[in-house]
Amino acid sequence: MNWFSLLFQKGETVKKMREESGARINISEGNCPERIVTITGPTDAIFKAFAMIAYKFEEDITNSMSNSTATSKPPVTLRLVVPASQCGSLIGKGGSKIKEIRESTGAQVQVAGDMLPNSTERAVTISGTPDAIIQCVKQICVVMLESPPKGATIPYRPKPASTPVIFAGGQAYTIQGQYAIPHPDLTKLHQLAMQQTPFTPLGQTTPAFPGLDASPPASTHELTIPNDLIGCIIGRQGTKINEIRQMSGAQIKIANATEGSSERQITITGTPANISLAQYLINASSADPDPHGRNTFTA
Repeated sequence: MNWFSLLFQKGETVKKMREESGARINISEGNCPERIVTITGPTDAIFKAFAMIAYKFEEDITNSMSNSTATSKPPVTLRLVVPASQCGSLIGKGGSKIKEIRESTGAQVQVAGDMLPNSTERAVTISGTPDAIIQCVKQICVVMLESPPKGATIPYRPKPASTPVIFAGGQAYTIQGQYAIPHPDLTKLHQLAMQQTPFTPLGQTTPAFPGLDASPPASTHELTIPNDLIGCIIGRQGTKINEIRQMSGAQIKIANATEGSSERQITITGTPANISLAQYLINASSADPDPHGRNTFTA
């Protein structure tokens, strides 16, 4: 195992953990509520670093309870970042694998149904005692080693807040005030989408973002999705489809179900870049192992 990532609250000192575990521990930059901690090194060093983090969390929880009236100590909780293409193997057919991991380790494990913003990764939340978490992480590593990620992975990078996204000249930009700031992650995702999801425009309208001359005219594209997969695309209370709209910059309309039809029509409007990215994200969502669009997998 060469690397593993988890979501980690900022401000944690890791110098001692690096020295004692022998693993390389890097913390992502940025003024965000969450920071990505990437652990690299031999398998044993990675597990030792995980153990030190888990025990440090338990120590912090114990110290915080000394000034609290609470009678029960909450469990230690870590959030792992896992490529979405590997989550099916982690869950197993009918949830069999994740149930086995829960029962054998005593840890609670939940796999998010939606991908993390602007990425092709999903969060796996683990709760329990430090020992249970360590054993759980080991089993998850085994599953990931046996089932490598498929296709390109766009890593999750926490952002302070959501910002509008536009595409021009093959690049993605986020709008901050009066300026368009290049966004490398979304540019990579856009390039991947343009390679894998070609389309034929059905109509032409005015430019979607007239302030950028490099943006081609807006077009309309239609596709059909089986009814039993539409929940994956919409998500709980529309969260997933809204995320796709925001990430792609496209307008997306899902037709109402028609009696006797096993499919639903989706209409996508935007620039070719918007449409290709929206198609890519829709296809990725429809491949979710949970066909009902639930947000988490629980026992």
